[in-house]
Amino acid sequence: QVQLVESGGGLVQAGGSLRLSCAASGRIFGINNMGWFRQAPGKQRELVATMTSSGRTTYVDSVKGRFTISRDNGKNTVYLQMNSLKPEDTGVYYCNIVQVGTTYWGQGTQVTVSS
Repeated sequence: QVQLVESGGGLVQAGGSLRLSCAASGRIFGINNMGWFRQAPGKQRELVATMTSSGRTTYVDSVKGRFTISRDNGKNTVYLQMNSLKPEDTGVYYCNIVQVGTTYWGQGTQVTVSS
């Protein structure tokens, strides 16, 4: 099995920054995509950012230029640097990895941006 442990969420004022981390452990033998999704109250979970094993990134339009995804393959860890945060970025952020066709999710970390 694979376990994902997230950290870095919290409460921040609009315009502030947070950095999320997600470390994968267990039966790791070749992670393909690593990424972050989020779910705001009353809304569906949406993709925020992903990165392939070759380093190609994808971002939802609303975070382009403000968020940066990165990964440390040696540590099986993915990061999300979030700058210029807005109240609409509030939600539970979930780490997501895909390994040989199987998707794994973290438990989620709350991000709250106050106006």
